[in-house]
This record gives sequence, structure tokens and C-alpha cells, in this order.
Amino acid sequence: MSQNKIKLGMIGGGSSSFIGLTHRIAAAMGEIFTLVGGAFERDHNKALDFAKTLGLDLSRCYANIDDFIAGENALPKPERIEVVVIVTPNFLHYSMAKQLIQAGFHVICEKPVTNTAAESIELEQLVNKHKVVFALTHTYTGYPMVRQMKTMIAEGMIGDIQKVDAQYYQGWINPVIHDKEKRKSVWRLDPEKAGQSCCMGDIGVHAFNMIEYTTGLKTTKVLSDLSTLYNDNALDIDGTALLRFENGVRGMVRASQIATGEENNLKIAVYGRKGALKWEQENPNYLYFLQEDKPVQVFKPGHVYNSDFAKQSTKMAPGHPEGIFDSMANIYNGAAKAIRAEAYQKGAFPTIHDGVRGMKFIEAVLESTQNGNSWTEIVDEHEDN
Repeated sequence: MSQNKIKLGMIGGGSSSFIGLTHRIAAAMGEIFTLVGGAFERDHNKALDFAKTLGLDLSRCYANIDDFIAGENALPKPERIEVVVIVTPNFLHYSMAKQLIQAGFHVICEKPVTNTAAESIELEQLVNKHKVVFALTHTYTGYPMVRQMKTMIAEGMIGDIQKVDAQYYQGWINPVIHDKEKRKSVWRLDPEKAGQSCCMGDIGVHAFNMIEYTTGLKTTKVLSDLSTLYNDNALDIDGTALLRFENGVRGMVRASQIATGEENNLKIAVYGRKGALKWEQENPNYLYFLQEDKPVQVFKPGHVYNSDFAKQSTKMAPGHPEGIFDSMANIYNGAAKAIRAEAYQKGAFPTIHDGVRGMKFIEAVLESTQNGNSWTEIVDEHEDN
């Protein structure tokens, strides 16, 4: 195995971007990637100033994605950036990812992966055609105890699944939604920038992804009730979706961005015939295992009793909290193994296929609400071909 670090580029993620900082920290944590350059800002002079603060070669700080691709592909292959992270507003994800894939770059992309399901299916086809690695940062899948939960369910420790309940509650839109002028200034409420959905597209899809990731179940139908709160607000900011899975199991996704006072309250509970598992993002080091007539068991990272997958995803000794940077770093580490053609655990990083599933979920919940809260199918991907 080569010990050379993987050369990383970034589109977006400049000086004022929290998500850009999160990606840079996560990429650095495993000491596998090195940030080489990118197109960080729309204002190139501002981007150059930012690149200086990072100590980057300014010749690798490009004005836009077209210049980035042309400049990198003009370099000898050993010097080129190998993988590019896209941390721009939603409406740019599809076009940028398409350009990068066709130019032969591996891609790490923020979600939602595209604006429409059709676009995500096209990207999946391009990923397969060009044989590149595509990682989607559904970051919460990187937590050690989420991976422990996935393993315990797969090993049958809770028995046949009977009920799944996931929620993601935030309150950040509440202070702006009631002021007509303020809500016009929020890009996540602008369909031109955010896409078809705000709440379900931004956070509800995380809850959906967590269900399919941990349980292995495939959602076949949804019945949703979404709210925009005001008639002049185009996008949903609150909603509930009932889910039906391929084997008759029932579940639900509850999401809100007007849950006053909430921060990032993502929770998932999976109830099986023999037991149940519960996890909360705001207290990510605790996985609760419930069984009939037995005390609740609490699983924590760093202990020998955990699965190999959870142990491989843990960086610290027991009792040292790990958080969102660590979780995203685990996704970067999984993507690195794929880029280097090394063996990696299934679920080590979300793929373009997870992006397709997410976009189909978003479109299905929107269609369900538009059609009077009716059951709407999520068509199996093999039926699209």
C-alpha cells in the first residue's frame, strides 16, 4: 500500500463555511488526505486570501470549477488532485458532480446529492461508467454506535423488526419564518437554491437514511403530511411521513425546522421481536439495548464487547467523547480505502446509491402531500432501467 497521502480538492467551503471547515478537519483526522487546492469562493481574490491562510500553493486556487478541472488535468498524473469534495449550496451539486465524474475525479459530496431523483440516477450511471468512487456525506452513519447498531441488527440480536421510528428536530427556522422579509433571505427556503424541499430535503432525508442504513430495510411506500406554515413560503419546514417497508414492517420519519429550541435532535429507535435499540445524535456515545424482563444495557465506544466495525470506527479510549468531526472522518477513511482499492467494510461510507434512495424518498413525500396525503410508492431502482 502506498503511504502517499490522497490529494484532496474542494469546491466551495471558503472562509465563512462551517461545513467546509468540518470537511477539512475530518479529512485531516485520519492523516490520509492532504488538501491541495480548489475553487473555494465565487470571489477569486477572496478565495486567494483564504488559500493563503491555509498555506496552499496559490496556483492551485482556481476561480471556478472549469478552471479547476482544466488546471488539474494539465498536470502530470502523480501531481493531480485525486478526489474533490463538493460543499456548495444544493442547486450546484448535480452539475459539479457530473463535471468532476466525467473528468475522472473521485467525488465526496454534501447531501442532497442532486435536485431530482432523475439527476441522481444519471450520476449513479456515470459513476459506474467512469469507475470512480463517490461518497455522500450522510455524516451520522459514521458514528461508532450507529455502526454498532447496524451490526447488532444484522446479527439478529433484536430479532425480526416490527417498528422503526426516526426523528430529526431543529428550531433554527422558527426565528425567521414569521417575518416575511427575513424568510425571503434564507437560501434554504429558496427553491432556486435549495431544490424541491427544505425540511425533508435537508434533515428528513437524514432520518430516512439512518433507517435504511441501520436496518437494511428498503422503504416501498410513504404517506406524508408536510407544512410550509405560510402560503407564500414555497418549501416545507415541517412534516411527518409514515413508511411501509418491503416485508410489511411499519415505521415513520418525523422532521421539523420549527421545533422551537431544538438543535440537532436526531433519534432512531428500532423495535424487534426480541429487543430494541435506541440512539440519539446529541448523545452519540450511548446505544441503548432493550429486552423483555431485563435491565437496559448501554453500549459505549472503545470497548472490546463492540463489533469490529464499531471498533474500527473508534479513535479514542473509552470515556473520551467522539463527535461529528470523528463521524465524518470515518466516512473519509472509508472512501480512502475505496480510492486505494483496499478492502473495506460494507457501510464504511454512503454511496451514490444512498443518494438515489434519498432523492426518491424526498420526491415521494412531496408527491404524497400534493396528492392529498396518499400512499406513494418509492419505485425500485431496477424498475427504472
